[in-house]
Amino acid sequence: MKFIFHIANKLFLSSQDHLLKTPLKQTHSTPMDELEAFKTYNIVIPLSLFGILIAFIIACGILILVGCVKRLHTVTHLLICNTSISSIFYCIVQSVNYIFLLFIKWEINDVSCRWRGYFGYMAVVAVVYSYLTQAISRFFISILSTRYPRISSFRTHFILILLQWFVVLLIPLPAILTDHIRHQPFSLCWVPRKFTLHVIYTIFAYYLIPALLIFAMHMYIYVCIKYPRYQVFILTRRHRTKRDLQVLYNIMILFAIYTLGAIPTVLYILTNVRFLYGMGIISVSFTVAIEKLVTLMLDRDIRNIIKLYFRRSMVQVRPIY
Repeated sequence: MKFIFHIANKLFLSSQDHLLKTPLKQTHSTPMDELEAFKTYNIVIPLSLFGILIAFIIACGILILVGCVKRLHTVTHLLICNTSISSIFYCIVQSVNYIFLLFIKWEINDVSCRWRGYFGYMAVVAVVYSYLTQAISRFFISILSTRYPRISSFRTHFILILLQWFVVLLIPLPAILTDHIRHQPFSLCWVPRKFTLHVIYTIFAYYLIPALLIFAMHMYIYVCIKYPRYQVFILTRRHRTKRDLQVLYNIMILFAIYTLGAIPTVLYILTNVRFLYGMGIISVSFTVAIEKLVTLMLDRDIRNIIKLYFRRSMVQVRPIY
């Protein structure tokens, strides 16, 4: 860990020599603001990269595990893989944004910055809406599947995932359709707080609306499963009820992790405290990493397969006396 911090910090400092030779276009930022931003990113980026690295490795491991083990070829694990792909996409996009911020300082084009902002917002939306897709799937399986058996099929879920990614492409479009995102030295390409309506749109469309839908669907499913007299569509078997509740708990725990990770960013938008801005960048990256770790712990099938693998490894390396 110290090695990663040392390398990232060294690269960051060495890249400043190029900045002195690069003409910057006129902006409203002052030298004091740029110095403060420099100090912030000098700490924030190595920490964020460490979280991104952990998240990327675990997400790739989940994809490989599910792809190689036939027992994990289920609808539930298909959706877990979809969330893992969203996490990998976030890790790649955020790393590219850091590369532009640290090493490609001569790229000061507003259009290029706008596209980086679009993909940055798209990566966040992809992760959040992947949990909305899981909530819709759980509603299909727990509530509607008895009356409509095909609704729980792989084909239905592939269509659901395709629709999710179509929505993910559409929702961040204001980032490139407006000129609100412009290049600023020592700044990531995000919508500034001064564009109030755009910021409100990002809060509602990217986070608040899907979060409320996820919470509402999970509460409805919980009531239907826990209190059968309120069920309208189905009567489930006892073992399936326990299974549905367990999956429901897992999804809610994982989404709650993302919710907590977004708190520093929301507080920064409300208060404009620079410290919260840096904390928001770090918390999101570590939230993705923690969510991947918790996924391994909560999913019983994945957990058992990993345990079995390590037990076999221990047996193979055990010395013979």
